[in-house]
Amino acid sequence: MSRVRTTLLAAAMVAAWHGGACAQAGGQGSGQGSGHVSGQVSGRISDGAVRLGFLLDMSGVYADVTGPGSAAAARMAVEDVGGTVLGAPVEVLVADHQNKADVAATTARAWFDTERVDAILDVAASATALAAADIARAKNKIIAFSGPGAVRLTNEACGPTAIHWAYDTYALANATAQATVKAGGTSWFFISADYAFGQDLERDASTVVKATGGTVLGGVRAPLNTADFSSYLLQAQGSGAKVVGLANAGRDTTNAIKQAAEFGLAQGGQKLAGLLVYINDVHSLGLEATQGMLLTEGFYWDLDEGTRAWSKRFFERVGRMPNMSQAGVYSTVTHYLKAVARAGTDETGAVMAAMRAMPVDDVFARGGRIREDGRMVHDMYLFEVKKPGESTGPWDLYKRVATIPGEQAFQPLSASRCPLVKK
Repeated sequence: MSRVRTTLLAAAMVAAWHGGACAQAGGQGSGQGSGHVSGQVSGRISDGAVRLGFLLDMSGVYADVTGPGSAAAARMAVEDVGGTVLGAPVEVLVADHQNKADVAATTARAWFDTERVDAILDVAASATALAAADIARAKNKIIAFSGPGAVRLTNEACGPTAIHWAYDTYALANATAQATVKAGGTSWFFISADYAFGQDLERDASTVVKATGGTVLGGVRAPLNTADFSSYLLQAQGSGAKVVGLANAGRDTTNAIKQAAEFGLAQGGQKLAGLLVYINDVHSLGLEATQGMLLTEGFYWDLDEGTRAWSKRFFERVGRMPNMSQAGVYSTVTHYLKAVARAGTDETGAVMAAMRAMPVDDVFARGGRIREDGRMVHDMYLFEVKKPGESTGPWDLYKRVATIPGEQAFQPLSASRCPLVKK
């Protein structure tokens, strides 16, 4: 398993990569953030350091939308608080779970048992996230998610120390599917990723389509990391649906969109609805292929002065603009470290209580809050992809159509299937 271990200390930044072997780096905060979340060294910081783990897809189908970019966002957050909290160094551990649930579970267990990791603050992809969540629950450790989307993370699989941060399938379906049906896309056929995320997204979108007055004519599920979507697209064409809903993500989404263009779905009168489309995907595909597409995101680099300034720093480091999952990681780490400082310890119960008590106010969210089911509630945004003539640069890709308040964007507690929610 490819693994990167990064330790951010109050010293000069160094970095080392040794293929698939472990590497270690150290560095001081950039001075561009909010300053030290520290004070005197506390005897209540276990093992003399705060250790944060990130289980990411570093080389597979979701590497572009999580992977190295999410790892960089985590390091930026640690640097921006000065590399320490309560006088103790903050360490970041990053592992490639290879999109395998057993690898994610094994790594999470080893981190908690032998590496003295205090919290895992992202797990890319839903199946791996669900596996790691089980371990965190058993070990009474905090775990947070910005990469995965399955809404079951705050429903059947919820836990007292789990937080779903950036987005979920309910929020994506609620905005994109509703807007598409209202625009005339009243009949749907789904091409979905055949695992927890795709299943949840298809189910949530189908519910919204029907509730908004549309119909679902059918669907098909494709394995993760599918290269050839031809058979699935032929079924979509044969359905006669006005809208082909793509309930997948990352490379699967871009492959499906490219091949849909080759099959002439648009020329045949069908419209694609990408239910999870990242800015990385739109940039890769280009505006000619994606113009006019409606999509839902929790973050966009060009929303305001704060997002632009932070995204410029991210771009200088990574070479591309951040997406909502990567900005979500930065937000999660920042909030966690503030909670440790407020609690005066890295003990799970005290930190979790502080995280719930404090509003989330940063570059990602304003006035966000963590509910009893673990959902971090914040505004979401409905965007339309610009036409080529409307764009002023390579990453000038979206027009904001609507801001959806968090209370409307996410599943209401009254519909929750989380056993922690008191009805």
